[in-house]
Amino acid sequence: MTYQMIIVDDEIHAVEGVKSDLDLNKLGITGLFTAYNIRQAKDIFENEVIDIMLCDIEMPQGSGMELLTWVREHHPNTATIFLTSHADFKYAKEALELGCLDYLLKPVLAIDLEKAIRKAQSVIDRNMEISRNSKSHQLWLKHHSLIIERFWLDLINHSMPSDPVAIREQIECHHIPITEDSIFLPILIGVQRWNKTLKHRDEKILEYALKNTAEEVIIGNKENGICFHLDQGKLLVIVTADSGADWGYNQVQDACRQYIDACNRYFYSDLSCYLGQTVEAYEMASMVADLKARDRNNVAFVNKVHPYRDLQQIDQPIMLPYFSLLSSLLKTGSKEYVIKEIEAYLDELARNQGLDAKILHQFNQVFMQVVYSYLYSTEIQADKLFGDEDSRQLLQTADRSVTDMLTLVRHVVNKAMDHAEAIKESITVVQTVKRYIALNIDQDLSRELIAEQVFLNPDHLTRLLKKETGYSISDYVIMERIKLAKELLTQTNIPISLIATSVGYTHFSHFTKIFKKYAEMGPTEYRAQFRTIT
Repeated sequence: MTYQMIIVDDEIHAVEGVKSDLDLNKLGITGLFTAYNIRQAKDIFENEVIDIMLCDIEMPQGSGMELLTWVREHHPNTATIFLTSHADFKYAKEALELGCLDYLLKPVLAIDLEKAIRKAQSVIDRNMEISRNSKSHQLWLKHHSLIIERFWLDLINHSMPSDPVAIREQIECHHIPITEDSIFLPILIGVQRWNKTLKHRDEKILEYALKNTAEEVIIGNKENGICFHLDQGKLLVIVTADSGADWGYNQVQDACRQYIDACNRYFYSDLSCYLGQTVEAYEMASMVADLKARDRNNVAFVNKVHPYRDLQQIDQPIMLPYFSLLSSLLKTGSKEYVIKEIEAYLDELARNQGLDAKILHQFNQVFMQVVYSYLYSTEIQADKLFGDEDSRQLLQTADRSVTDMLTLVRHVVNKAMDHAEAIKESITVVQTVKRYIALNIDQDLSRELIAEQVFLNPDHLTRLLKKETGYSISDYVIMERIKLAKELLTQTNIPISLIATSVGYTHFSHFTKIFKKYAEMGPTEYRAQFRTIT
């Protein structure tokens, strides 16, 4: 019998040393592969059948323990030998618990390495003999849940026709455990939000935790159903039984409530469970489409179990007179009152079941239109005020639920009304502008850039600044630059060329020209006449 082997070690000389010690022909090794990190090793495993793995433990891009865990999950027939410079018993114990066949210390004698490889080959041969007569059965046992999941996904995504004859052919072809008497209860789980900021990797881990918990709490016995990821943030549970069986809908609803409670407590998630009606396999795609539509339209109710009922199309228009009142409130009312009115309005719509995704989207559009109109009347530039990352994220997610919409409402109303109030106190705006100019006097300061700092139209800011200082924006910047240049000329020994740069002029000749215009003499002459240091 022949074997294929891989050596995984981040030290190139260690890999080459092992290769030179091995007599491949004597050991019956027809394929020898090398990898210097976990990623390279996984790539080789995906393309080759590896019988034996010689692996280091400590590697900079992932430990040998991590690689062994992955190999045991994806390639359980591979025998692993650790070859390491660590004699720590803790490492050896953990390696053996993970299924490592042998544990050798560097530097290893060729005879000991050969002995370990022979031992691995003996284990491989014995396992092959045990499984030879039932290979196809073992393969089915290993992959049956994936095969069943693929069957349902193909059916739901219309990759397979929803036709009883075509479905029966696939069932027989892939040995799917479905009989003519089988009937199914689909339950869609929709994650509506995570109550904790998560990295992408953490979110994936929690999604698998949600899946495992659904299998345990809702299905119970895995032979009675399956749970799998349908889309991002969506799981589908399919419970199976024979037709005529007592489904115990109350028990199913209780299990879903327990599941929601567990997810709230342990997995930082708000979600809903949507129960379908019992269907035959050919009816599953249509039923799941209905459940997904219910999830899309559920913008008001969270952490609830929703028994099946026929979808009702809601086509209730937004009450525009209400927004006329809102526009008036923005101009005359307090922030707290405006927010309270909107909360009450949305709550009433939700309680009367007159709120779905379409209505919430309409609300969002009209609400923002009123806010933009309000900002326009105060000459605040909305695209600048709400151009920050937090605002963009809130605007993007507001349509998902009433909770998200109210988060946006509070953010927008507070920010818009606070800034509008500041505009009324024009001296506050002028002070902000003056401070910004002083801190950035060496930069290219255009009217537009300065106006952006207070979210105002440049012409409106010019009027405010001129009323306060007597200067337009451009003239004020020049006067501040000349003022600072005069101080530097008379109170320091800094070269005039550097002074020009420090007050925002990259061309010395241009600085000299501007300075002479406003000081009525050149910078050199000014320094000579008014210098106060020796």
